[in-house]
Amino acid sequence: MGIAANELCEYVIRPTLVYLNRHCASAEALLLGIAASQSALGSALQDRRGHGLYRIGEARHQAVWDHFLARDPELASLVRGLASQHAFLGGPHLELTVNLRYCTAIAWMLIEQQSLPMPAVDDLLGQARIWRQIFNPHGRLRDFANAWHSCVEQKVPQAS
Repeated sequence: MGIAANELCEYVIRPTLVYLNRHCASAEALLLGIAASQSALGSALQDRRGHGLYRIGEARHQAVWDHFLARDPELASLVRGLASQHAFLGGPHLELTVNLRYCTAIAWMLIEQQSLPMPAVDDLLGQARIWRQIFNPHGRLRDFANAWHSCVEQKVPQAS
Protein backbone atom coordinates (compact mmCIF):
# COMPACT_ATOMS: atom_id res chain seq x y z
CA MET A 1 0.00 0.00 0.00
CA GLY A 2 1.26 3.44 -0.91
CA ILE A 3 0.93 6.85 0.66
CA ALA A 4 -2.53 8.38 1.02
CA ALA A 5 -3.07 10.78 -1.89
CA ASN A 6 -4.21 13.67 0.28
CA GLU A 7 -1.21 13.29 2.60
CA LEU A 8 1.24 12.99 -0.29
CA CYS A 9 -0.19 16.18 -1.71
CA GLU A 10 -0.35 18.06 1.60
CA TYR A 11 3.00 17.02 3.10
CA VAL A 12 5.21 16.41 0.07
CA ILE A 13 4.01 17.75 -3.28
CA ARG A 14 2.54 21.10 -2.22
CA PRO A 15 5.38 22.09 0.14
CA THR A 16 7.95 21.13 -2.47
CA LEU A 17 6.28 23.20 -5.19
CA VAL A 18 5.87 26.15 -2.80
CA TYR A 19 9.55 25.87 -1.81
CA LEU A 20 10.54 25.92 -5.49
CA ASN A 21 8.15 28.83 -6.16
CA ARG A 22 6.32 26.66 -8.72
CA HIS A 23 3.08 26.00 -6.88
CA CYS A 24 -0.26 25.73 -8.63
CA ALA A 25 -3.14 23.26 -8.33
CA SER A 26 -2.48 21.92 -11.83
CA ALA A 27 1.13 21.06 -10.94
CA GLU A 28 -0.08 19.30 -7.78
CA ALA A 29 -2.61 17.25 -9.73
CA LEU A 30 -0.05 16.35 -12.40
CA LEU A 31 2.57 15.17 -9.91
CA LEU A 32 -0.05 13.23 -7.97
CA GLY A 33 -1.18 11.49 -11.14
CA ILE A 34 2.39 10.70 -12.15
CA ALA A 35 3.12 9.19 -8.73
CA ALA A 36 -0.08 7.14 -8.99
CA SER A 37 0.86 5.91 -12.46
CA GLN A 38 4.51 5.23 -11.82
CA SER A 39 4.48 3.64 -8.34
CA ALA A 40 0.86 3.44 -7.13
CA LEU A 41 1.72 6.35 -4.77
CA GLY A 42 4.76 4.57 -3.39
CA SER A 43 3.55 0.98 -3.17
CA ALA A 44 6.87 -0.03 -4.67
CA LEU A 45 9.68 2.50 -4.69
CA GLN A 46 12.24 0.86 -6.92
CA ASP A 47 12.24 -1.35 -9.98
CA ARG A 48 14.11 -1.66 -13.28
CA ARG A 49 12.40 1.51 -14.60
CA GLY A 50 13.81 3.78 -11.92
CA HIS A 51 13.77 5.04 -8.37
CA GLY A 52 11.11 6.46 -6.08
CA LEU A 53 7.55 7.67 -6.44
CA TYR A 54 8.10 8.82 -10.01
CA ARG A 55 10.38 5.98 -11.25
CA ILE A 56 13.22 8.25 -12.29
CA GLY A 57 16.17 6.44 -13.84
CA GLU A 58 19.73 7.22 -12.87
CA ALA A 59 20.67 8.50 -16.32
CA ARG A 60 17.71 10.91 -16.36
CA HIS A 61 18.54 12.05 -12.84
CA GLN A 62 22.10 12.82 -13.89
CA ALA A 63 20.96 14.47 -17.13
CA VAL A 64 18.55 16.84 -15.39
CA TRP A 65 21.45 18.04 -13.24
CA ASP A 66 23.93 18.26 -16.11
CA HIS A 67 21.70 19.79 -18.77
CA PHE A 68 19.00 21.73 -16.93
CA LEU A 69 19.89 22.59 -13.35
CA ALA A 70 23.52 23.38 -14.21
CA ARG A 71 22.21 26.32 -16.27
CA ASP A 72 20.37 27.83 -13.30
CA PRO A 73 22.60 27.84 -10.19
CA GLU A 74 19.92 29.44 -8.02
CA LEU A 75 17.37 26.74 -8.86
CA ALA A 76 20.04 24.05 -8.55
CA SER A 77 20.84 25.31 -5.07
CA LEU A 78 17.17 25.14 -4.08
CA VAL A 79 16.86 21.57 -5.33
CA ARG A 80 20.14 20.53 -3.72
CA GLY A 81 18.85 22.03 -0.47
CA LEU A 82 16.17 19.33 -0.39
CA ALA A 83 18.72 16.51 -0.52
CA SER A 84 20.26 14.94 2.57
CA GLN A 85 23.55 16.59 3.51
CA HIS A 86 25.83 13.53 3.49
CA ALA A 87 23.72 10.81 1.86
CA PHE A 88 23.46 12.75 -1.40
CA LEU A 89 27.24 12.79 -1.84
CA GLY A 90 27.56 9.04 -1.25
CA GLY A 91 24.53 7.91 -3.24
CA PRO A 92 22.68 10.66 -5.06
CA HIS A 93 20.30 8.27 -6.85
CA LEU A 94 19.23 6.72 -3.53
CA GLU A 95 17.80 10.15 -2.64
CA LEU A 96 15.16 9.52 -5.32
CA THR A 97 13.91 6.54 -3.31
CA VAL A 98 14.23 7.72 0.28
CA ASN A 99 13.68 11.48 0.07
CA LEU A 100 10.14 12.24 -1.09
CA ARG A 101 10.56 16.01 -1.41
CA TYR A 102 13.81 15.69 -3.33
CA CYS A 103 12.37 13.17 -5.79
CA THR A 104 9.31 15.40 -6.22
CA ALA A 105 11.57 18.35 -7.04
CA ILE A 106 13.50 16.27 -9.59
CA ALA A 107 10.23 15.04 -11.13
CA TRP A 108 9.11 18.65 -11.45
CA MET A 109 12.44 19.62 -13.03
CA LEU A 110 11.94 16.87 -15.64
CA ILE A 111 8.56 18.42 -16.44
CA GLU A 112 9.78 22.01 -16.37
CA GLN A 113 12.72 21.42 -18.69
CA GLN A 114 10.27 20.37 -21.43
CA SER A 115 8.49 23.76 -21.32
CA LEU A 116 5.11 22.16 -22.00
CA PRO A 117 1.86 24.03 -21.39
CA MET A 118 0.35 22.99 -18.07
CA PRO A 119 -3.04 21.26 -18.42
CA ALA A 120 -5.95 22.40 -16.29
CA VAL A 121 -6.31 20.80 -12.87
CA ASP A 122 -9.21 18.66 -14.12
CA ASP A 123 -7.72 17.79 -17.54
CA LEU A 124 -6.82 14.16 -16.94
CA LEU A 125 -6.09 13.52 -20.61
CA GLY A 126 -3.72 16.50 -20.78
CA GLN A 127 -1.93 15.28 -17.65
CA ALA A 128 -1.73 11.77 -19.12
CA ARG A 129 -0.08 13.13 -22.25
CA ILE A 130 2.63 14.84 -20.19
CA TRP A 131 3.13 11.66 -18.13
CA ARG A 132 3.52 9.59 -21.27
CA GLN A 133 5.86 12.07 -22.97
CA ILE A 134 8.18 12.56 -19.99
CA PHE A 135 7.86 9.52 -17.73
CA ASN A 136 6.49 6.56 -19.69
CA PRO A 137 6.71 6.81 -23.49
CA HIS A 138 5.17 3.36 -23.90
CA GLY A 139 2.36 4.06 -21.45
CA ARG A 140 -1.25 4.21 -22.52
CA LEU A 141 -3.30 7.27 -21.62
CA ARG A 142 -5.96 5.03 -20.09
CA ASP A 143 -3.33 3.57 -17.74
CA PHE A 144 -2.76 7.04 -16.32
CA ALA A 145 -6.52 7.58 -15.92
CA ASN A 146 -6.97 4.16 -14.30
CA ALA A 147 -4.13 4.82 -11.86
CA TRP A 148 -5.62 8.21 -11.03
CA HIS A 149 -9.03 6.70 -10.32
CA SER A 150 -7.73 3.76 -8.31
CA CYS A 151 -5.03 5.56 -6.29
CA VAL A 152 -6.22 9.12 -6.00
CA GLU A 153 -9.95 8.38 -5.83
CA GLN A 154 -11.11 11.60 -7.45
CA LYS A 155 -9.06 13.81 -5.10
CA VAL A 156 -8.21 16.91 -7.12
CA PRO A 157 -5.94 19.42 -5.34
CA GLN A 158 -7.65 22.67 -4.47
CA ALA A 159 -5.97 25.97 -5.12
CA SER A 160 -4.53 27.47 -1.95
